[in-house]
Amino acid sequence: MTLSITSSMSKKALWLAPLSAAMLLLAGCNDSSAPAESADADTATEAPMNIKIATESSYKPFSYTDADGKLIGYEIELVDALCAQMKAECEVISQDWDGLIPGLNAQKFDAAIAGMSITPERKEVVDFSDPYFHSGIILIGKKGDDISIDSLKGQPIASQRSTVSSQYLQDEHADADIKLYDTQDNAYLDLTSGRARAMMSDKVTGIDWLKTDAGKDYEVKGDEISTNDDAMGIAFRKGDPLIAKFNTALAELKDNGTYDQITGSYFGTSSTAAAQKASVTDGVDEVLVVDEEMPAEAATN
Repeated sequence: MTLSITSSMSKKALWLAPLSAAMLLLAGCNDSSAPAESADADTATEAPMNIKIATESSYKPFSYTDADGKLIGYEIELVDALCAQMKAECEVISQDWDGLIPGLNAQKFDAAIAGMSITPERKEVVDFSDPYFHSGIILIGKKGDDISIDSLKGQPIASQRSTVSSQYLQDEHADADIKLYDTQDNAYLDLTSGRARAMMSDKVTGIDWLKTDAGKDYEVKGDEISTNDDAMGIAFRKGDPLIAKFNTALAELKDNGTYDQITGSYFGTSSTAAAQKASVTDGVDEVLVVDEEMPAEAATN
């Protein structure tokens, strides 16, 4: 019996030998091709980032809609350039102002850009990119009306809710009859209807409105008011790595001239530093006036 088993095992071993050799050869072929496949994977093009960005679409000239309902404006062009620089696929959607930060933190979108000033209160709940613009606030009233920043007590004054303008009124002129609105457009409507005597507004958006037919009978009352919250940034969820990517892209756009081109086409100046130092003209023929004596290095701030 032992001899029979040994003989059978010997025959089986002889039969398996060629098969084993073939399997080893095949395995060797597979091993030799593995590095090539790995190299191909390493050189494959990465899929672009997909980023959803929210804006408020009634804040001309930063972001608003045209007659066809398409989002346009300074911030829309800036976002397009930033996403192109990052080679990202971006979708820009319209969102009510009051829902921007809650929607961002609820992960309905990845970022928000809507003329949003970088304030201490907002920094408690979101993080911001580096500033992309600076702007003060102004008081707008009817031509011939003697209302001023020093005579707001008891007067109905309009402002968009949850903005630097409305916060300034609440902090500095709480004795005024402050009327808050969900959009800038609705605040303008109550101003022109007489339900508000004056309006506190972001300088750039206010000056832009004064150039329209609806604003032709109104003017800036007094000087521009500068606060510590003049800088605007893109909002992100706390600790989001996208912040660094956007900051890098913004710096690159400033270096290659794209930022200057976009900003200049809307505001007649190529820098946020010039925008911050700009003064309001009586005739409002220009949105911003550039300080010609400003050093060249300041223009890239």
